[in-house]
Amino acid sequence: MKYKRLKDLREDKDIYQKEIAKLLNISQQYYSEYENGKRPIPVEYLITLAKFYNTSIDYITGLTDDNKPYKRIS
Repeated sequence: MKYKRLKDLREDKDIYQKEIAKLLNISQQYYSEYENGKRPIPVEYLITLAKFYNTSIDYITGLTDDNKPYKRIS
C-alpha cells in the first residue's frame, strides 16, 4: 500500500524525508520505501507520525478523510 498522505503531510510542513527518518531513527532510504509502498510501515512508526502531524493513523492510511486526531481516553 502506498502511503500518499505521508508524503502530502510531510510536504505540507516543508520537511525532507531525512528529517522524518531522523524522527523515526531510521535511514532516509527506509523511510522513502515506506512512503512509496515498497515496505510496510510498522504500527509504532504510524503512531509516532500521527502524533507528529497531529492527525490519526486512519487518516494516514486512507481509512478516513477526516484529518483531525482522535481524542485520547485517559
